[in-house]
Amino acid sequence: MTRREMLRQSGCGFGMLALADMLHAAERTNPLAPKKPHFEPKAKHVIFLYLNGGLSQVDSFDPKPELTRRHGEPMPGPKIKTDRASGNLMRSPFGFKRYGQSGIEVSDIFPKIGEAIDDFCVIRSMWTDNGNHGPSMLKMNTGHQLAGRPSLGSWLTYGLGTENQNLPGFVVLCPGYPVMGSPLWSSGFLPSAYQGTHIHNSEQDPEKLLQNIRNQTLSAPEQERQLSLIDRLNRKYVNRLGSQPELEASIQAMEVAYRMQAEAPEAFDIRQESEETRARYGDSDFGRGCLTARRLVERGVRMVQVYFGNFQPWDSHDDIMSHARLARQADPAIASLLADLKANGLFDETLILIGSEFGRTPMIQNSGLEKLGNGRDHNVHGFSVLLSGAGIKGGTTYGATDDFGFKAVENRVHVHDLHATMLHLMGLDHTRLTYRYSGRDFRLTDVHGELLRPILA
Repeated sequence: MTRREMLRQSGCGFGMLALADMLHAAERTNPLAPKKPHFEPKAKHVIFLYLNGGLSQVDSFDPKPELTRRHGEPMPGPKIKTDRASGNLMRSPFGFKRYGQSGIEVSDIFPKIGEAIDDFCVIRSMWTDNGNHGPSMLKMNTGHQLAGRPSLGSWLTYGLGTENQNLPGFVVLCPGYPVMGSPLWSSGFLPSAYQGTHIHNSEQDPEKLLQNIRNQTLSAPEQERQLSLIDRLNRKYVNRLGSQPELEASIQAMEVAYRMQAEAPEAFDIRQESEETRARYGDSDFGRGCLTARRLVERGVRMVQVYFGNFQPWDSHDDIMSHARLARQADPAIASLLADLKANGLFDETLILIGSEFGRTPMIQNSGLEKLGNGRDHNVHGFSVLLSGAGIKGGTTYGATDDFGFKAVENRVHVHDLHATMLHLMGLDHTRLTYRYSGRDFRLTDVHGELLRPILA
């Protein structure tokens, strides 16, 4: 007789049975079931369009006439230390135009976003802590510079669950891996059920896109009987040894994978869209990612993150003119996503974030490593992000950088402030969304974060 069996049969047996039933009920709880937010939310879903590598603010959404006038001159003041050696000021090679009723100026390389600029809030005063891609990407995605913390999507699914139990709550679309890779969408110390599901979206055929989605040997009823047997064995194991979080996460993953067979192939099959729709988004990994993101949000997925491509495509050290080529893929896809969300009634319940891990310097890079010498270095002191959708005051700008677009000087916004505001729009108080780990309560915003009330509708 085991010790547990002895206790069950002793005088305290009834109490142990009650406790066991409570524990078993907790184990049966679906961690991704929809949960009530702290207060009434403005948004139900998040789409994060990540232009990995570092979008240049002075060449996109933060025009600087003084930079044009002082082209070729040294940056005023003491020599500024940047990640690599920088030279004199370099004007943007792109023109800017005022769009919409708001009259917000947008670069010529983003004309379609310009046409929809009244739906956007442009935050021009972002700043972050580290000039290297890895730590800054971790900061933007997890709120911390070191790997091991839960990602934004993991915090959201931990706090809110997800609406569709046949699809993952947090999906990451990237044709390969950005810098840092999986730690960007990891659940960290949160239960594994909340980690992002990474999809290599370089394929269009769902059978290739979602590898092993079909069971080639067992029918659906046979799989169901198999999973039922495995579940009973696992439950007996848990009842005998106590709570096993990793095992519970594996059980949950198997159950989601089983349910995905029915819905995921259809959800990820953008070939069901008309040729006209696919053409609007563009035949690129990012264009297909934006279209897929719309289809997933339509089906109740809590958060979708779309990376622009492998590694860091927007890292334009050599030639800033590469931004024009990249924008030809990003611009129509982003504009089409917004237009379709409006058409199907999801715009008012979906929060859209567009941005990078940091910006770029207004000075030319001059380290001697470049072939063309027409690029810009990393800049953490001031950059821009765009917000649109649920709860956002469209047709507005917030904050400002200095005359050259180098440093945020007015209404500075840290990454923690951005995260706090996003959680707020989802109905979550960033100071109350915590998880007890290693003897302390952790949260996405650490001990920082201020709500950006002026940008809220």
